[in-house]
Amino acid sequence: MLPNLIKFEKIGFSHTGYISVAEVSKNIDFEIKRVYWTYFTPNHIERGNHAHKKLEQLIFAVNGKIDFNLEDSNGNKHKFTLDAPHIGLYIPPGYWRTIRFSHNAVLLCLASEAYDENDYIRDYNDFLDN
Repeated sequence: MLPNLIKFEKIGFSHTGYISVAEVSKNIDFEIKRVYWTYFTPNHIERGNHAHKKLEQLIFAVNGKIDFNLEDSNGNKHKFTLDAPHIGLYIPPGYWRTIRFSHNAVLLCLASEAYDENDYIRDYNDFLDN
């Protein structure tokens, strides 16, 4: 499966606010085993710079704007910008990522696995060799 944007339903009204819902088996194709969020990331910092061997992720920008550059080991590249809290980015295993945050961005990640350092590929050349 390729990385792709998933639009979640916005329920509510502009004058009262919205809710969006993510549910396993309804609009998420993997079991969620970990949830984490990042915030207060300076906009001059590039995060990511790794890939995962088996981890699947669904990532949201619940505030601000987050830019993703993804690449598979064959050199196929994808660019995505998250700037609406009802749109998630699905990242399958095997994609190198670099991430840039706007000043006030908050990233929320729904992950298919608990943290496992052995699942990370942190060297770009090792990633290309996989």
